[in-house]
Amino acid sequence: MRIRTRLLRTGLAALLAAGGLVTSQSLTAHAAENPYERGPAPTQSSIEASRGSYVVSQTSVSALSVSGFGGGTIYYPSSTADGTFGAVAVSPGYTAYQSSIAWLGPRLASQGFVVFTIDTNTTLDQPDSRGRQLLAALDYLTQRSSVRSRIDTSRLGVMGHSMGGGGTLEAAKSRPSLQAAIPLTGWNLDKTWPEIKTPTLVVGADGDTIAPVATHSEPFYGSLPSSLDKAYLELRGATHFTPNSSNTTIAKYSISWLKRFIDNDTRYEQFLCPLPSASLTIAEYRGNCPHTP
Repeated sequence: MRIRTRLLRTGLAALLAAGGLVTSQSLTAHAAENPYERGPAPTQSSIEASRGSYVVSQTSVSALSVSGFGGGTIYYPSSTADGTFGAVAVSPGYTAYQSSIAWLGPRLASQGFVVFTIDTNTTLDQPDSRGRQLLAALDYLTQRSSVRSRIDTSRLGVMGHSMGGGGTLEAAKSRPSLQAAIPLTGWNLDKTWPEIKTPTLVVGADGDTIAPVATHSEPFYGSLPSSLDKAYLELRGATHFTPNSSNTTIAKYSISWLKRFIDNDTRYEQFLCPLPSASLTIAEYRGNCPHTP
């Protein structure tokens, strides 16, 4: 009886060991499939939270120490335990300063990104200039900044509000290697963007009278290539200036978009596909699903 019990125990131990090996191999294989995943598995509440899982540090960059843009503030995960992170540069709009989009810095950085909210050379700079400045900011961030060693230079994106949103489209057009672009209530005299190869989330507002969706965000979205990973989010009960203050809807879909395309993190696909339905905060959502693997 003792021999039989010992054999059973030995067999069970072998099975458990084999199971552990399979589990370990599965986890290793999953990690190998996407080495860019950062942070815990997302939930609806985690992408809507005011802060993610990372503690955030920040550093100011003087306009006097850079060229091609007006300086800004870098927000980044304090810990280096998870390796490098993707990075995003964010531009304010016409007549505005980085303070108008500052809320996005810690909000996005705490989810696992290095975020650079910038000032432009002058507050009157037009979209094409803002696009060049976003790229100059990314170049500074990855080549000269004090946090450059924390950044994966192959995983970069751009965002911007109003003319900064128009500049976001300009930057994506100029640099197709960018992994994500998010214009927020964007403004640009150029309405067609068939050249863009960067996955783009266009965010408009149903009450925008400065950059009405019918003449800005909707034609921007409609002109993007049909083969491109793209989406159009129209905020309900919102204005041109809604992106200037903390907004859960903007944050949750921006986080999901940046994670999905800068980090190639398919754990966030669930928040983008199937397409979100109209709601109290969403007037309309368009896009193509599923997204490119």
